[in-house]
Formats: sequence, structure tokens, C-alpha cells
Amino acid sequence: MNHCIIGDVHGEYKALLNLISMTPLNSKIILVGDLIDRGEESARVVQFVRQHSLACVRGNHEVMMIEHGGKFVSDIENDREIEQNNMWLTHGGKETLLSYGLISIVDDKIIPHKFIKDFIFQFKEDIEWMKQLPLYLELEAEHASGRLVVVSHSAIAPVWRLRESEEKRENFENTVLWAKMKPIDSEPIFNIFGHTPQRYKVDIHPHYVNIDTGAYNKSEKGLGLLSAYCLESDRVLSANEFSYAKAM
Repeated sequence: MNHCIIGDVHGEYKALLNLISMTPLNSKIILVGDLIDRGEESARVVQFVRQHSLACVRGNHEVMMIEHGGKFVSDIENDREIEQNNMWLTHGGKETLLSYGLISIVDDKIIPHKFIKDFIFQFKEDIEWMKQLPLYLELEAEHASGRLVVVSHSAIAPVWRLRESEEKRENFENTVLWAKMKPIDSEPIFNIFGHTPQRYKVDIHPHYVNIDTGAYNKSEKGLGLLSAYCLESDRVLSANEFSYAKAM
């Protein structure tokens, strides 16, 4: 079986479809989280991943949607005034709410749609689904080096030894979700992750791959592609919304 691990999608639905169409037939698709925010079609990305039961780990943007999106739901259902500014909204949450058809933006202010209570259920269901996403996945396939292959949102090697520690659980989770670092070769794993956009090409090393190539950031030179790392062939595939694609 071919394993193809896809970087941070960030609502780039068309790029995701184009990229998956390039992968070998019957490949197992795995996503490194951050399916949502910033791009315009987060709701469709989540719907596609769920409908096709694609494997995915939790990213920091899913965590923000769980927390702040959950509060948004509670405020709507209890007729409270909604927040206009929080960490999630300023990092792509507005675009996600728009993609679900829940709000309009008027004079830079979030305005809930009149009958929002009648169709907020999908947003709520997706939050519950996100809560079940694992922090990391250990693949049955081995890297060519013989190392265990681990997929996570950010680099997991710095805290790999803490994964079973209840005392250090918070430190472990925060690092795997939020840290931006290049892991030293200190653990017997091959780690595939995203979170920190790489300009021009995927960052490949003997002990890790950073697969995030900034799919949503189309205006900045060297970014704007969604990429996948195909484990067995050691190949990188990249695409954007216009079907422009390349293989390396």
C-alpha cells in the first residue's frame, strides 16, 4: 500500500482534490491537520475528509475551532452577543464561519445569519468530530531506514519520550500542536509533519519531512502549493487550485 501524507490544507478544497488526483491508485491518504481556516472552503474540506474517512491528526487550528467555535455555538444557542475578536477569528476563523454559511461580514463586523439556529448543526457535528482526532499516528509502514513512521501536526521528536507521561501531557500536547522547530535526530522515528510553511519546496531529511508548503498563502513568493509526501516512493507531489502540479 502507498501512504501519501498531505500538508496543511487550510480550506484549499480545490487544491486538495487536485493533489489527491495525482496520488497512486488506492493510496492511503493521511492529513497532518489544519484542514480549516484562512482559505475559503474549510467546510467543504472537512466534509470531504469525513465522507471519505481519511486519516487525519489534530492541528492547532482544529483546537482553536473546538474552543472558540464551541463558544460561538453556545452564544448563538443562548442568544448571547458573539465575540468579535479572539485568537481563532484573527487567524482564519472568520473565513471558516463564512464557509459554513453562518455569518456575513458587514463593516468588518461578524453578523450571524437570521436563521442560524436552524443550520448550525453541521458546524457542531464537525467540532465533535475534531475532538476525536488523534494527536499523532504511528504507521504500520516503515521508512526505508527501518524507523517507525509517525505523523503529527508539528514536530513530535522533541517530546516523543513524553507521549505516555500523564504528568507531562500538557507539555507534550502543546509542543505537538504549536511548536515551530526543526527536530534533531534524537529518536528512532521518521516524523512527517507540517505547521511551519516551507518556501519553494518540502523540507526532507533522513529523520523527518516538513510537508507544509503554505497552500493558503498564494501571494507570497515560494508558497501557495499544497504538497504530499509519498512514503514508499520517497516522492513529493504538489498542486494548487488551478490544477498546476509537479512531482519531485
